Amino acid sequence: MKLVTYLKDGHDHLAMCIENVLYDMDSIHPELPTSMAMFLNYWDDYFPIAQNALERIKSGLKSNVYTTPMEDATILAPVPYPTSCRDAYAFRQHVETARRNRSLEMIPEFDQFPVFYFTNHSCIQGPGNVVCMPDHLKQLDFELEAAIVICKAGKNIAAAEADEYIGGLMIMNDISARTLQMEEMRLNLGPAKGKDFATVTGPMLVTLDELETFEVACPENHTGKSWNLDMTCSVNGVRISKGNLKDMAWTFAEIIERCSYGVQLFAGDIIGSGTVGTGCFLELNGTGKLSDPNYEEQWLKEGDVVEMEIEGLGKLTNTIVKDESDFSILDLKKL
Repeated sequence: MKLVTYLKDGHDHLAMCIENVLYDMDSIHPELPTSMAMFLNYWDDYFPIAQNALERIKSGLKSNVYTTPMEDATILAPVPYPTSCRDAYAFRQHVETARRNRSLEMIPEFDQFPVFYFTNHSCIQGPGNVVCMPDHLKQLDFELEAAIVICKAGKNIAAAEADEYIGGLMIMNDISARTLQMEEMRLNLGPAKGKDFATVTGPMLVTLDELETFEVACPENHTGKSWNLDMTCSVNGVRISKGNLKDMAWTFAEIIERCSYGVQLFAGDIIGSGTVGTGCFLELNGTGKLSDPNYEEQWLKEGDVVEMEIEGLGKLTNTIVKDESDFSILDLKKL
C-alpha cells in the first residue's frame, strides 16, 4: 500500500493513496490510527487491517470514507517526526567516481562494511519549498536517494532477518550545502552544518508488498532484498541524473544489521541509501572538470525546481527558496 501524511485541520493526518486519491485511515476502519507514528509503532496489528481495507476499497466498498484528491492536499513527509535519520553510502559508482574526481584511490573499506552518518531528524520535510540561508546557497546540491523506514524495534538484527523490519521505501533528497560541508570536513568529523537544515522525503511510503514485482537478486555474496527501480532527478525540467536502486552494493538489510549492532532501532527510524551514481552536482561537476578544465559548474539556485522520481515510489518536487529573515548579525564562522 501507499501511505501518505498530509495536512488536515492544521495537523498531520495519515491516509492511504489509491490512484492519486487519499483515503483517511481512521475513516477506512475505526481501529486504524490517524498518524504514521502510531501506525509504525503497532505495525503488526494495523497492517493486516489496512490491507483488508485496501482490498475492500478496490472492490468498490467506499461508503463513509473521507477522501481528498492528492493534488489538492498539502503533502507532508511520510514520517513527519522520525525517531532518527541515518544516511548510508551504498552505491559503489558514486563513491568510486567521487574519489576518482579528487585523485583518490577507491577505499578498500567500502567492501568490508556499510557506513552511515546521522543527520538532523528534526529537519525532515516533504514536498514544497526548501528554505535556505545565504550560506546554504553557496554550492547548494541535491542528492538522489531512496530511504527505508523501520517498522518495529530491534537490536543486533541479522541481515537475514532485517527485511522484516522495513515498513516501506520512499524517495529521499539529502540536500547539501557543499561549501559549509567541505569547510567543516577538514576537521575530520563528518558533515553537520552542511547537511542539517533540510532532508526531504516523500511523497509517500510504499510498503514492500507493492514492490514485489520489482524484486531482483541482490549482489553476489550479499544478503537481503533488492529492487529494480529506475531513479531520476530533473532540475527546472532538465534531467540531470539517472540510476537504479538495484545498483546498491550493500543491501538495506545489511545496512540495518550494521546500524543495529549494539544499538536499538525504533519504529520510525529513517535510513537512506546514499547517493546513486550521477545523483548529485558534486559528482557531476567533478566528472565534467576532469574531461574539460573549462567546464562550468552547476549548483542549485534560488527558484530552482528539483523533481526526483523513483519507479513505484512516486515523484518528489521541491522549490529552492531563500530565507528572508534578518540574519545580518550572524557570522557562522564565529558561532
